[in-house]
This record gives sequence, C-alpha cells and structure tokens, in this order.
Amino acid sequence: MNTQVDRRLEVVILAAGKGTRMHSKLPKVLHELAGEPLLAHVIHTVQQINPNAMHVVYGHGADTVLTRFEGIDVNWVMQSKQLGTAHAVKTAMPHVNPDSIVLVVYGDIPLVNARELSTLVKILDAKKLALLTAEFENPTGYGRIVRNAQGTVVGCVEHKDANTEQLATKEVNTGFIAARATDLAHWLEQVDSHNVQKEYYLTDIIAIAVKEGGEVADIQASDTVSVLGVNTKTELALLERYYQRKRAAHFLEQGVTIVDPNRFDARGDIRFGTDCVVDVNVVLEGPLEIGHGVHIEAHNVLRKSRIGDNVQVKPQCVIEGAVIGSDTVVGPFARIRPGARIADHVHIGNFVEIKNSSLETGTKVNHLSYVGDSTVGRDVNIGAGVITCNYDGANKHRTEIDEEVFVGSNTQLVAPVKLGKGATIGAGSTITDDVPPDTLAVTRAPQKHVKGWRRPRKKTK
Repeated sequence: MNTQVDRRLEVVILAAGKGTRMHSKLPKVLHELAGEPLLAHVIHTVQQINPNAMHVVYGHGADTVLTRFEGIDVNWVMQSKQLGTAHAVKTAMPHVNPDSIVLVVYGDIPLVNARELSTLVKILDAKKLALLTAEFENPTGYGRIVRNAQGTVVGCVEHKDANTEQLATKEVNTGFIAARATDLAHWLEQVDSHNVQKEYYLTDIIAIAVKEGGEVADIQASDTVSVLGVNTKTELALLERYYQRKRAAHFLEQGVTIVDPNRFDARGDIRFGTDCVVDVNVVLEGPLEIGHGVHIEAHNVLRKSRIGDNVQVKPQCVIEGAVIGSDTVVGPFARIRPGARIADHVHIGNFVEIKNSSLETGTKVNHLSYVGDSTVGRDVNIGAGVITCNYDGANKHRTEIDEEVFVGSNTQLVAPVKLGKGATIGAGSTITDDVPPDTLAVTRAPQKHVKGWRRPRKKTK
C-alpha cells in the first residue's frame, strides 16, 4: 500500500509520560506489545509514511528510553516537566522546519494505522487543521468532539471539563492531528492551563484555529481499537490479544493451520512455508523462519531460529538461536540453545539440551543428555544420560565426536576430548583422553560382590 506523503512532513511522537496507572518503574512507552516496546510499534508505523524527520518527545525514565532505542534515527527532544500534550508539542517545535507539515502521534497508541495517518496529512490540503476522530460505545475518559449545526468540527472538550450534553457525545478526539508548522506554533502560544487538570491541552488548538477562521478537516478511524491508548496493564493485555488475533488471521490466510487462534502468539518477523501446523499455546519470536510441512505441537517456544522442512517439534520444547535441519524431530521437553546447528534427519529426544554444538545428519540424542560446545559427526548415537563436561570452572572446552560413534548411557565426556570415527564408549564411562577410531573405551570400576552384606536398619525402641 502507498502511504507516503508527497510534501515535507515531520512527525512529533509524544512519549514523555510516566504511566502512573501501569504501577511500574518502567516508562510506559517501554512496556511491550508482542515482544516490542509500545514506542517501537509507533516508530515502525510512522516509518511507513516516509517522514522527512521524526522528533520523539521523551521525559520520564529518559536514560532507560534512550538506551533501549540506541541507534534509532530520530531526534530526541527532552521534556523535563510533563505539563500536558500542548506543552510537549511546543517543546519539539524549535526542532521542526517551519515549512513542514507536522503530524502529532502518540508513543502509547501502538496500533495506529499508517494509511489513516497518511490520509490525515493529505486531507489537510486547503484546511488549517486535520484531526482523526473515533466513535466509542463507551467514551469515558476521552475528549469529546464538538460540532456546529452544519456538522463541522469547532472544538474538543476534555472529559473532566465536559458538561452533561457533551458527555453524551460518543465521538471522541484521538489526539492525532496534522497542521502546518507555522500555524501550529502560533496556536500553541495561545494555549493556557485553565482547566481541571491544570495542564496545557493540545486539543485546545481546535477551538483556537476555528476562532481565527480556520477550517478543520477530519476523518474517522475505521477501527476504534487502532486508536486505543495504553494506560493500564488491563488495556495492554486487551491490545495484545487483539494484535495476536490479527496476526493469526494473517497467517491463516496464508495457509498456516493454527489450531486455536486465541492461543497463539507471534512476536516480530515470522515467516512460514506451506502446510505448517501450529498447535495451542505456541509462542513464536522473530526473526524466525519456518520451512514447509513443519508441525509445531502444543506448548512450545521458538525464537530467533531457522527451522527446516518437515520438522516435528513435539510438546514443551524451547528452541532459541538455532538452525534445525529438515526431517528432524525435536522433543518432547527438549531445549535447543543458541549456537546449535542441527542437520537433517536428526532426532533430539526428551529432556535433551543442546548448546553451541553442531550435529550432523542421522545423529540421535534421545534421552536425558547434555551436548554443549561440541562437534558431532554423522550417524552418531548418544545414549541416555550422556553429558559433555565442557566447563572447567574458568574456561569452556570443546568435545569432538567423529561419525558413527556410539556413546553408551550415563557417560561423561570431559572436554577437551576427541572420539575417533566408529569408536564405542561403554556405558557408565568417564572419558578424559582421546579415543582412537574403531576402538572400545571403557572406564568402569570392576564390579564387586560382598556376600552376606546387610543394609543398615533403624534401631527399634
């Protein structure tokens, strides 16, 4: 969709608020929706309309906000005292080119529609001011739009300042406005704080513009949820579920089978091949690339990984920062940690952990094992309870296992150590030295029998 604006546009994003009702030390705009801060969603949306500049007005938790968005190409404008939305915009205006159109958006309204923001700028045309409105069944807390007998917008009154007749109006001001920079700066100089909250309201510029003979253009949001702000954890949870249902609908349209869209979570960039199935309570975090014919069973977490074709992820697995080859089975109850590179036709079974290791084609690690900092060749069998002892308390060391090695159950491989091609390790061994190819290594203590031995018994009173 073409959402770009064909004139100089600068966007002011208001993100200075504390978010008292979130009951959190974290600045409100850093609370996450679908794995990303609220402010990140807004910045991504604004980028779609290709502005010439973005100015983010920040304040509460300034250092934390700057650290989280380090490297983002925006102009940061500090609002040391939060005195209202008009004051916030006024703080940004010295940084704005006076020949620009200014679009004001909000860092705590994460789902605003890029197309409607673009339209808002375009309808300004010969008008003095353009604003985005919405109609809510329950508009409590929102400023009400005031229209004249001809239906033209002539003002907005905040909920706490509204009379009974105005409170009956369901049309509200979303706060999103577009205006020419010179007009906006002029109006902001006239805004006062003579209201219940003793704040400088940006909405007051509507009446000021009309009083000076300016006409107001307006559009109504097609989806009221897209203009909902986040002020409480409850509101954040509602938007999270709404967002996830939309993402599920998108994937369903692409042909992904999602068993229950209400129990599906996708965060970030997720890409599916054809004929994939996702069972309930699966969390996907991008960047994540999922091949064709992948079946992700219930209660799995997959993040920042690449999954090959026809992979089966059984229940209760965590896969993170890994590459999984085609026709591989993982789980149940497996943990694949960052740095794992698993080839095709590999079987990772229950309660197995793989970390920073490569496993080649045909290898099996079926039960209760840990493979860390290792290179494992083709067609290796690693028995139950095998662990690579890769950490000596100060440094990590690697284990190298050549192809066709058989490692018996309950074996410890003390790195650094190499097992040659075709070697066999007897169950219960502790291997501290390299094992040559086609060799059996056994380190068990001799079995002893003590005749007549009795277990200790508790003394009776």
